[in-house]
Amino acid sequence: MEAQVRQEMQALISKLNTWSQEYYVNDQPTVEDYVYDEAYAKLLKLEADYPDLKQADSPTNRVGGKVLDGFAKVDHEIPMLSLGDVFSKAELAEFTQKLAENVGQDLAYNCELKIDGLAISLTYEKGKFIKGSTRGNGLIGEDITENLKTIKAIPLTLKEPVSVEVRGECYMPKDSFVKLNQAREQEGLPVFANPRNAAAGSLRQLDSKITAQRNLSVFLYYVMEPEKFGITTQAQALKQMQAWGLKVDEHAHLATSQAEIDAYIDQYHDQRQELAYEIDGIVLKANDLTTQKIVGNTVKVPRWAIAYKFPPDEEETVVRDIEWTVGRTGVVTPTAVMDPVTLAGTTVARASLHNPDYLQQKDIRLGDTVKLHKAGDIIPEISMVVLDKRPADSEVYAIPTVCPECSSELVHLDGEVALRCLNPHCPALVKESLAHFASRNAMNIDGLGPKIIDRLFSAHLIQDVADLYYLQASDLEGMDKFKEKSITKLLTAIDNSRHNSIERLIFGLGIRHVGSKAGLLLAQKFKSMDQLMLAQPEEIAQVEGLGEVIAQSVVTYFANEDVQAIIVKLKQAGLNMDYQGLDEAQLATLNADSPVNGKTIVLTGTFANFKRSEAKTWLEAHGAKVTGSVSKKTDVLIAGEKAGSKLTKAQELGVEVWNDSTLTELMEAKN
Repeated sequence: MEAQVRQEMQALISKLNTWSQEYYVNDQPTVEDYVYDEAYAKLLKLEADYPDLKQADSPTNRVGGKVLDGFAKVDHEIPMLSLGDVFSKAELAEFTQKLAENVGQDLAYNCELKIDGLAISLTYEKGKFIKGSTRGNGLIGEDITENLKTIKAIPLTLKEPVSVEVRGECYMPKDSFVKLNQAREQEGLPVFANPRNAAAGSLRQLDSKITAQRNLSVFLYYVMEPEKFGITTQAQALKQMQAWGLKVDEHAHLATSQAEIDAYIDQYHDQRQELAYEIDGIVLKANDLTTQKIVGNTVKVPRWAIAYKFPPDEEETVVRDIEWTVGRTGVVTPTAVMDPVTLAGTTVARASLHNPDYLQQKDIRLGDTVKLHKAGDIIPEISMVVLDKRPADSEVYAIPTVCPECSSELVHLDGEVALRCLNPHCPALVKESLAHFASRNAMNIDGLGPKIIDRLFSAHLIQDVADLYYLQASDLEGMDKFKEKSITKLLTAIDNSRHNSIERLIFGLGIRHVGSKAGLLLAQKFKSMDQLMLAQPEEIAQVEGLGEVIAQSVVTYFANEDVQAIIVKLKQAGLNMDYQGLDEAQLATLNADSPVNGKTIVLTGTFANFKRSEAKTWLEAHGAKVTGSVSKKTDVLIAGEKAGSKLTKAQELGVEVWNDSTLTELMEAKN
């Protein structure tokens, strides 16, 4: 019996690892998500029933959960060197000229993007991943094997049973960085300065479950002892790693002239904002490995490689005001209001200052001239104050002590850097909660945006989310901008939301730490609101993907008498309180006739009819895979205004291009 179970488990592991490779490394999935999920669930059950048979390369090991006391040290037999830097094309040309003179011939160079992440080493023995470490000081790193196992782009088993050490970069994708900082800011925690810091902080977690939640990825670029595998060039090394199933950056280019190198720099300097990850330059490597061996290294850097750093995309502007806004969790956040400047192709006039500590550390004052850049090429951020331009009458900015909306005293909760308003009836907090409740990923009440919520709240028609379901047409008649058609449309949208499956309500209630995914997991487990409200912390914590923090938050939330009263009020208004989700087979049927099902789609530019995040959610819900960059694997590019280089590349590759009207028509037809 055990032999049969072991065989079945190994077959499932093989399939799941292959599908994961296709999805996370090759960017070309061959099965739908529900097929993967079904096989994964089957493997989980077998491992629960036969724990002694669990395999080291099982994909279930990627969820993390092992908590370490500290990191063991790892000696690098061959040092992990850093790179020398140059900051101009003239310096780069000088480097290549000197290297050519040293070896007595012109050289070909492999040009690679300089990923802004953390250097790592991976060791495989007979094709199995056995150890991973940081660069550390180059000679001694830290053993982060358990954390690296959680990164889905790192195969636990190679396609060939080779014993090899490879090196590369671990990074955090831009989207993951934005979501992580938004979540941390909402929870009153310090934000990360950039994706590199976020990746480093995530890799060095003693609890690997936290690392697993951070959605890290990797690019590998170096093979140790390449001669063992018949590798003679850097370009060949990248291809060989791909053949083993390792993820490499496909933007590498073999250049044979300085003009080609300069063109590569220009191309990716202009396209860096379009990439799904942050780069801060390009790396030039002598392609021939024999040449690399001949010229060797200094104590710190190789003589055969150099990093060209992009100049910072930074502008100076003046801070005119600092506004404080209250979020739905009560966190009060400062935002700098500045003279508008153009940065990375967009006009920027505002930048979050995150929390009072951040504002005070940078000593930002009204009237200050500051340097502004985009962290991760996405988020406007003040890097520093230009002190020699500070006005003579400048005064230290005074942090507020009362809420800007309700004048309640602001407090610092233990362990938080954020200021919070703890008044549950604070108008700003209530309105933010209502906007969250009505949002697309929550109750999806079309047309109920912040402006309408503000008017309804000011008219004392709504004070909590349950009040929405007691609105009558007579309440709205005569209000500014409410005509018969708009009243009917709004009340219809509210009425339609009564029938949502319960996961939308769970997310919409705004329970601390509970996002849309956690809301779905809770709905799938407990099936009804009544059962969820009765659940004990240990029951919730045992749900795969949740844990003790979410469990305690849910139990504390539903223990509140005001919350219980709102649930009763919602029930009396006729809201559905049960899970109505589709199973895997129903989802497959739903997506079978979807025009985007199975397609790899890229979104670029700005859209008139929807936000990019909304389009991504809709496309993925209808069977599409949405990626960040255009390649030969892309099926469709959906281009809005200012589409830029992605549109050009799509046209060069013959990729089908849609405008936002095409997608809008599809969305309306399927909804």
